[in-house]
Amino acid sequence: MQIILMEKVVNLGQLGDVVKVKNGYARNFLIPQGKAKRSTEAAIAEFAVKRAELEKAQAEILAAATSDAAKLDGLMVQITQKAGVDGKLFGSVTNADIVEAMKAQGFSVEKAMIRMPDGPLKQIGDHPLVIALHSDVLAHITISVLGDTA
Repeated sequence: MQIILMEKVVNLGQLGDVVKVKNGYARNFLIPQGKAKRSTEAAIAEFAVKRAELEKAQAEILAAATSDAAKLDGLMVQITQKAGVDGKLFGSVTNADIVEAMKAQGFSVEKAMIRMPDGPLKQIGDHPLVIALHSDVLAHITISVLGDTA
């Protein structure tokens, strides 16, 4: 299916690109989330009229993400979990736990933004993580997992 991208989509294209994707990806993900529209003559003409407005909105979103990244870069978040004497946690620290800890410190992020390439944290110590605030903006934080033997 041919679609017009209404915003930048990672590994697909930039705002305004006309790309061909599988029908299910377009119908079930891109179009319902407002990331794309079907590529018809009317849609292309409508996009040409709205292009400047959409580019301005994307620039504002990028600027907001960049300012948030400047605040978050280098942040240390401490999370306390029950752990055994060997430093292994009873359970794990997930992205939901990290979101709650960051909310307590006054930062607002979503679970989907937190990148945990090795999965949930299961060991006491400092763990560097990346938060993807925008497709172009990444913030690097450190999660310090503290053991509670009580």
